[in-house]
Amino acid sequence: METLAVILEAPETLSLRQMALNPMGAGDLLVEVAWSGISSGTEKLLWSGKMPAFPGMGYPLVPGYESVGRVVDAGVEARSRIGEWVFVPGANCYTHARGLFGGTARRVILPAARAMPVDESLGEAGILIALAATAYHAIAGGAAPELIVGHGILGRLIARITIACGAPPPTVWETASERRIGDFGYRVIDPSADDRKDYNTICDASGAGSILDSLISRLAKGGEIVLAGFYDKLTFSFPPAFMREARLRISTEFVIDDLRATAKLVDGGSLSLDGLVTHVRPAGEATEAYPAAFGDPECLKMVLDWRSE
Repeated sequence: METLAVILEAPETLSLRQMALNPMGAGDLLVEVAWSGISSGTEKLLWSGKMPAFPGMGYPLVPGYESVGRVVDAGVEARSRIGEWVFVPGANCYTHARGLFGGTARRVILPAARAMPVDESLGEAGILIALAATAYHAIAGGAAPELIVGHGILGRLIARITIACGAPPPTVWETASERRIGDFGYRVIDPSADDRKDYNTICDASGAGSILDSLISRLAKGGEIVLAGFYDKLTFSFPPAFMREARLRISTEFVIDDLRATAKLVDGGSLSLDGLVTHVRPAGEATEAYPAAFGDPECLKMVLDWRSE
């Protein structure tokens, strides 16, 4: 069996070509993908070649962990899943490419336990379940953030989930003026307009490696900074952090319980995913879509449409 897939051949070298799939096992599902999202965090690092080395890293690879589609076939132990609309958090099913994330393809094979049913009516917004779960994971391990840094898609989801979980609306810092325009249900301001220096919990969604000193200066004594982005290297001056007895918490990738909790918030109507997917392109335009996803300041979320491939 083969599939059309996006392949990162090397940094900044991307192609769209047929790939052979590993045989489907007894507990596996074959999913025909309708939409897949492009991550402006992790995948940008893969695209640029700046992703720190860790197990499974290397080229060529199939990126992607934000796909939705329909189960069209299954192994003998999972036949009851045929017909379901599911979220695919990646797949490792290719014979001649690394499936480090592996979800950006027309068809993927993955274990049935990894495919989570989602509401088909969400359409392309269904791909946001992974990013929403990442946002949920960032705040579920501690106090709700009073300040969120960055009003890109991750920052917006963290703010929405904070409110959906019953916490007071946070303040959000954003330096790009176009991302401060709108009625969000919480304050979005330029950092220079904020003189507060007693935040108990600050959640950084900017991914900026040089930001810690400025955030530490805004903490209350004993306050916590949650690092929700993905960083190459972080540095900070120790004395100010020492004086505040500051705490740092690193939020890792989501787990299946985060996906379920997020889906519950969406299904219950307390978390909206509306207005977050800003760009949709046919999968055949992937070579143009990836640079645009990373470089266009108006692009919050780029989605590839696989339905006509």
